Formats: sequence, structure tokens, C-alpha cells
Amino acid sequence: MQDALPAFVLNSGALPHGPMNDTPASHTSSPTPPAPVDSALSDEHLMLAFSVGSPEAFTELFRRYKQPIYGFFRRRVLDPAHAEELTQETFLALLRAATRYQPRALFRTYLYAIGLKILRAHRRKAAFRATFFGHPNHVPDPVKQDATESGLWVRRAVEKLASIDREILLLREFEQLSYAEIADLLRLPLNTVRSRLFRARTALRNLLEPSASINASDASPAAGQTAPQNTPQTILQKGTRL
Repeated sequence: MQDALPAFVLNSGALPHGPMNDTPASHTSSPTPPAPVDSALSDEHLMLAFSVGSPEAFTELFRRYKQPIYGFFRRRVLDPAHAEELTQETFLALLRAATRYQPRALFRTYLYAIGLKILRAHRRKAAFRATFFGHPNHVPDPVKQDATESGLWVRRAVEKLASIDREILLLREFEQLSYAEIADLLRLPLNTVRSRLFRARTALRNLLEPSASINASDASPAAGQTAPQNTPQTILQKGTRL
């Protein structure tokens, strides 16, 4: 994903402005260089700093979250261009809401809530187009997106899960959100999140086991032949693309 968003938005009118200073500006003094942002600051402190007018704070937040948010969308829409557009929309929405930000929850929960809202709007638009125009938008063939056998098995198995179970599984295993964050994000009881995650993991394991068995039988060497050394593993790992 490209890193051009901060330069674009910070040169626009989207940046929240701090209180006006009525001290006359000196035309002879050189412009004050921006103060560096402490990279050790928490996300919440950075967002508060941005909400009162610090563009450097936003740049640091964008640096931290541009890839996680892009990955969030990339695992939920097939077209990489759409994933990038939705990522841009998420950070633009964050910009517009900056002055209203209140640190009632972790910043990343707040940011993923924005992303989830944008994703749902994108899906509604896609469903509308499919209903009224008779065909969905063109998306790349999943086979071309991930040519590895294990990646295809995992993608197909995850797609067979119930939508809420799939979302909980992705948020936990890939976005690495806590149970409490997922419950807050999806507005579900904590015990419901735990039970549905257990059910999703069990269902995914059952869906993957037949594929693993077929792969093992296909890879079994005939008499007198040597077994191949690199058999794909159909396990859900954080690096597996969905």
C-alpha cells in the first residue's frame, strides 16, 4: 500500500485546527519546524494530540496502522484496489471525526470500528449493484490471488463459516484483537464471542482435515518412489492470506 495519504490530507482542509492565536505573526522570523513526535506515545495520546492540531501525530498513527487496516480490508474484499480505497476512506473518516474523539476505548478498537462501518457500506453498495444491475462487480479470480494449495484451502474453508463466526475468527487471529475488543466492536456479549470463536475454530479444523487427508493421499509415493519433502500444511497461520 502506498504511503501518500498523510501528505494529501494534511495539505487539505481536513486537518483539525487548534485555537487561534491573536499574536501578530512576524514576517521576518523563519517558520518553526514541526516538533518531533515521541514514537513511544500511546495511540490514544497521539490521537488526542492530532485532535488539537498536530499533523505529526496523525502521520505516526498512519505509519502504525496503514498496513493492519489494509490487511483488514484485503482479507474481506478480493480486489486489492478496493482494499486500498477502503483503507484511504477509513483514514479520511478518522480525520473528519478527530475533533469529536473521546478516548473511551482503545484507539485501535475505535479505528477498526470505523473500518467495519465502511466495509458494511461497501458491501451494501455491492449488493445493490448486483441486485439492480444483474451482475456483481468484477473481482480477480481467487486462484490468481493465492496460488498456494494451503492458502486456497484455508480461504475456501473460512468462506464456508457463518458470517459472524468468520468475522470473529478474522478479528482474533489476524487483527489480533482481544475478546473484549471484539465484543465491543461487534456489540456482542463477551461469552458469545468466546463460544462463537470456539465454534469457528472447530468448524474450520473440520473443514480443513478432509483437504489435508486428500493432500496426504495424493502425495503418497508409489512403490519404489521417494516421498516428496515439501507437503503443504493446511493450518491457519497469521501469515496465510485470506
